[in-house]
Amino acid sequence: MLRLGLTGGIGAGKSEVSRLLAGYGAVVVDSDRIAREVVEPGTPGLAAVVAEFGPGVLTGDGTLDRPALGAIVFGNPERLQALNAIVHPLVRARSAELEAAAGQDAIVVHDVPLLVENGMAPLYDLVVVVDASSETRIDRLVRTRGMTEAAARERMAAQATREERRAVADVVIDNDGPLEKLEPQVREVWDSLPERAAESGRRGRME
Repeated sequence: MLRLGLTGGIGAGKSEVSRLLAGYGAVVVDSDRIAREVVEPGTPGLAAVVAEFGPGVLTGDGTLDRPALGAIVFGNPERLQALNAIVHPLVRARSAELEAAAGQDAIVVHDVPLLVENGMAPLYDLVVVVDASSETRIDRLVRTRGMTEAAARERMAAQATREERRAVADVVIDNDGPLEKLEPQVREVWDSLPERAAESGRRGRME
């Protein structure tokens, strides 16, 4: 098994790279998707969130009111830490289950938006960073997500810098251009993975 950590700043195009890798045969473990699953109605995760933050974080139909919860934790490190203490262990446990089910010959891509911020780079055999300029990312966020430029800049400022992400990268995929330029880069990375997996296996036998 080869374990890849895939990350990139908001608007860099990480989700598109993840989609391409899945199409080539990778088993993708999406941390954001799992984080939503572990707080669905009826889960212990949602019960723990409500116990910590109160019933005001629920909508009328009993689902998590993400904007309400975000208003509580955004800009409040103590409350954010309390939320992370509930959600992160659940995400890690579910990610481990999905990885174990993938099989020993799999290439498993862990799609982790906050990989750098949470110091997770050492957990993976290879870290792939999807990179794009600030101008490109702001343009995408404004055009495709309907954000204001100020909101886009605020979200970007809350994440690791480009330099911090590139510092932990084994592979950097440049996504400043159109999709036509992204696909060949991702394919080149994918084609190199069998040799990287073999190298990882050799290292494991020597350790």
